[in-house]
Amino acid sequence: MTIGLYTFEIHLPGARSLKDKRQVLRRLKDRLRARFNVAVAEYREHTDLWQRGRLVIVSVAQDRDALVRLFEAIHRESESGVPGQIIETGSDFLETGEEAGDLDREGP
Repeated sequence: MTIGLYTFEIHLPGARSLKDKRQVLRRLKDRLRARFNVAVAEYREHTDLWQRGRLVIVSVAQDRDALVRLFEAIHRESESGVPGQIIETGSDFLETGEEAGDLDREGP
């Protein structure tokens, strides 16, 4: 199993208030959750900036390649659905071994 973390920063030049930014980010978060079945949260670093936001997305898959394809699709969806531009991205992966899965299981 692999856990993937994908972050990206969005610049929203048309946002004139925190309310404008929050509306855009809320729509994007809802769309990503519904379409890709991922966990999405806004990163606190930019909560008080009007024209900048950072989202963090987490997902789990059997292998890293599946997560890379998922994150590429999320990137494309975000670019096409946001009235701004994505200015920075990053991803991290945590590989879990079979032993870790065996330790977490409860036996009879």
